[in-house]
Amino acid sequence: MLDIIQRLHEQLDLDTIRLTGGEPLLYHDLIEVIAGIRSMGISRIRLTTNAFLLQRLAAPMEKAGMRSINVSLDAIGEETFFLMSRRNSVQRVLDGIDAALAAGLEVKLNAVIMKGMNDSQILPLLEFAFSRKIRIRFLEVMAMGHLHDHSKKYLFTQDEILQAIARRYRFAPLDRIQSSTANYWQTDGGPIFGIIANETVPFCHDCNRLRLDSRGNIYGCLSSNHPIVLDKTDDQDALREKLGNALAQKQALRFTGSDLSMLEIGG
Repeated sequence: MLDIIQRLHEQLDLDTIRLTGGEPLLYHDLIEVIAGIRSMGISRIRLTTNAFLLQRLAAPMEKAGMRSINVSLDAIGEETFFLMSRRNSVQRVLDGIDAALAAGLEVKLNAVIMKGMNDSQILPLLEFAFSRKIRIRFLEVMAMGHLHDHSKKYLFTQDEILQAIARRYRFAPLDRIQSSTANYWQTDGGPIFGIIANETVPFCHDCNRLRLDSRGNIYGCLSSNHPIVLDKTDDQDALREKLGNALAQKQALRFTGSDLSMLEIGG
């Protein structure tokens, strides 16, 4: 994995590496991977996690070179948390968040909002984030995996999220940063929140991301079911050609989704 990242870095001068999953904290060699990426001179190392193992690993990750994590937290009420995650003990996640903050990591929250399931959690999640002085991003549901043909049933749009927040807060939009997946708003009180509206406000037109899966394949877009295999024997010309093929997978206008599970290529 580190060899592939090094060769990609030589070609692309990578700005940021984000480790995702599945659940990256389950990977036994995670600390070694973080340290290896940092030794390449890539300082912006980030990670997305469900935070169940975060309390134990926050400090070692920070020491190895991790700087920022996104915690996937779709509900803060215990009953809705179980409905969304099929796990008990939301407190274990909250303790992990506090451990990460104590270790000096920047923490952001990601919450996928699904109509009829956890849309009641928008304000509680927002207030939890504000209480910890961390940024939260609400996500529209993505048409991936088993939801590929059914995502509209659960779609809770950016406008609906904003309407829910407006019941308690006043806010104003901020300028979008180029290649950002999220739109951001600042409340009158100061805290900022974001929304990743891949369905209603797509951001495909300036996407600058590549995805490397655990098998050494790259994808230019989550909508693609066609992995591009990277081989140790690839010379620089072959690697450049494959990178061009990956970039050609990007959608010109909007995200179309795929029946490929996010667990296969990183969520």
